[in-house]
Amino acid sequence: MENPSEETTSRWEGLPSWLLGQTANHARRLLGDGFSSVGARGYHYRLLATLEDAGPASQAELGRRSGIHLSDMVATINELARDGLVERAPDPADRRRNIISLTPEGTRRLRLLEKRLAEVQDELLAPLSPDERQRFTELLSKVLDHHNRRSGSPEEPWR
Repeated sequence: MENPSEETTSRWEGLPSWLLGQTANHARRLLGDGFSSVGARGYHYRLLATLEDAGPASQAELGRRSGIHLSDMVATINELARDGLVERAPDPADRRRNIISLTPEGTRRLRLLEKRLAEVQDELLAPLSPDERQRFTELLSKVLDHHNRRSGSPEEPWR
């Protein structure tokens, strides 16, 4: 007879889908806590990083580049503009549209968010060696790429 004090694992707890879902829950919590500890959200990081990587753009173009839905993009830009992290300027080619650009303060904020993000990644992947982290990331990327190609649209990871 089994010792009742021993923990038993249900068969579903070893399924990759279960493990991935539970890990994703931890990742969301860690990211949310990490970003909120510096007064930010994941969308802030994504938008600031997109601006630094690809340069100034319209709201619609930023939405396409960052994967942030247009309805969320407006609120995110408003928050970042209020804090002086991005600025809006009329598009010289079409005065009905604004071009959003990163400010020097936005670049400083992005560095802070990158630091928090690195700390969160270290906490999330703490039990893995550097080689295991790299392999884990490669495998997750492979699975995600496969499903993105099949569905035709990436999921929204960080809000």
